[in-house]
Amino acid sequence: MIKIAPSILSADFSNLEEQIQKIDKGGADLVHLDVMDGQFVPNITFGPPVIKNIRRVTDLPFDVHLMIDRPERYIKEFVDAGADIITVHQESTLHLHRTIQQIKSYGIKASVALNPSTPLETIKHVIDDLDMVLIMTVNPGFGGQSFIPQMKEKIKELRKWIDSKKLDIDIQVDGGIKLDNIKEVIDCGANVFVAGSAIFGTDNIIDTTKKFKSI
Repeated sequence: MIKIAPSILSADFSNLEEQIQKIDKGGADLVHLDVMDGQFVPNITFGPPVIKNIRRVTDLPFDVHLMIDRPERYIKEFVDAGADIITVHQESTLHLHRTIQQIKSYGIKASVALNPSTPLETIKHVIDDLDMVLIMTVNPGFGGQSFIPQMKEKIKELRKWIDSKKLDIDIQVDGGIKLDNIKEVIDCGANVFVAGSAIFGTDNIIDTTKKFKSI
């Protein structure tokens, strides 16, 4: 099943409730929440208090992407704020298996993200415990970047790997996804797509979300 997860990183925070309602009307499947700490990535966004406030304005599942150093320190706070899925980076925690189990202990979905230069083999021994793998198709930290074409082969390889093991795991792609390239990334085997400026940077957020869904 193809799912669209608009990233509010590109939304207008002065009208955030209205913008989230628009992606909901457009048929979005998830709200993607990019949490950055200025250490693991060169940018700072928001934390649990903001997510807790956003939780009040929508029933859409919250897809919380932790681009932070040592995320295991804050898992409970993000669960309490309303996260339905928590993604941690393989590169950000020393004990990845322990962090995955920590997430799952709260009864929510666990996901691991891989930066463009991080090989798939680094999650070989934890993939059976995952609900989703996030392939970064840009270097994390800023919105509006261009898709790195070499990541198509990585997505294809991951899809073959998951299918060969007969696992029920989503493949999410984050970075540079637009209406004119999403179809080719679907063909590579991904099924969950993060789009920020490609949705919130348009004149009609509802219609653009519907266009993504129609593909």
